[in-house]
Amino acid sequence: MRRYIHHLKQWPNFSWEHEPLVHPLARLRHRQGKLLGKMEALGLRQRAEASVNTITWDVVKSSEIEGEILPTDEVRSSVARRLGVAMGGLVQSSRAVDGVVEMMLDATQQYEKKLSQERLFRWHELLFPGSQQREIVVGKWRNDSTGPMQVVSGALGHERVHFEAPAASRLKTEMKTFIVWFNTENELDPTLKAAVAHLYFVTIHPFEDGNGR
Repeated sequence: MRRYIHHLKQWPNFSWEHEPLVHPLARLRHRQGKLLGKMEALGLRQRAEASVNTITWDVVKSSEIEGEILPTDEVRSSVARRLGVAMGGLVQSSRAVDGVVEMMLDATQQYEKKLSQERLFRWHELLFPGSQQREIVVGKWRNDSTGPMQVVSGALGHERVHFEAPAASRLKTEMKTFIVWFNTENELDPTLKAAVAHLYFVTIHPFEDGNGR
C-alpha cells in the first residue's frame, strides 16, 4: 500500500523551513502595503469598481482550476449587483455564475465569521446549483460509493494513481480537526496559514468535486 502525507504519524501537524520564506513574505507585505495605499488614494467609486474587478478575476480564475470557464461579463455583473455598485454594461448572469459569486463573496467579505461544516456545505451547494442533474453528492462529505477518491492520469487501462485521499470513513473526524485548526487564532502569518489551509483541505479532499476552489 502506498503511503501519503495523511498516513504519516505527525499528520496533520505541518512543518516547513522558515528561512527561505522570510524575504518572499516581506516583499509580499511591502507590495500589499503599496496596494492598500493606492486604494486609499482612490475615490469611493473607483475603489468600488476596483473591488468588483478583483473579485471578478478571483471567481473566473478559481473556476478555471476545475476546468470551468465562466463568462467574465456575467461574473462581473453578478459581483457588481451583489455589492450594490452601479456600473455600465451589466448583463444577465446565470444561476451557476450567481452561485459561485455568492460563495466567493461570503468567503472574502465575511472572512471574520467562523468556518463551520454548515458553511462549507452551503458553499458547495452554491458551486453546484441544480445538483440533481449531476452524479455527485452535493452539500455533504463524499461517501466513496464509487471507490476511493484518487488523482489519476493516463489512458483507460494504463491509469497512474498520483494520490489517494483519506477514506470517507475518516472525513467527519478529519474535517472537525481542520475546522478547529482553521478557526484557532495564532501568530502564523496569514499568507502562510492560507497556503497551509489549502494544502490541508485538498489533501483531505472532503467533497466529490470542487475541492480546488
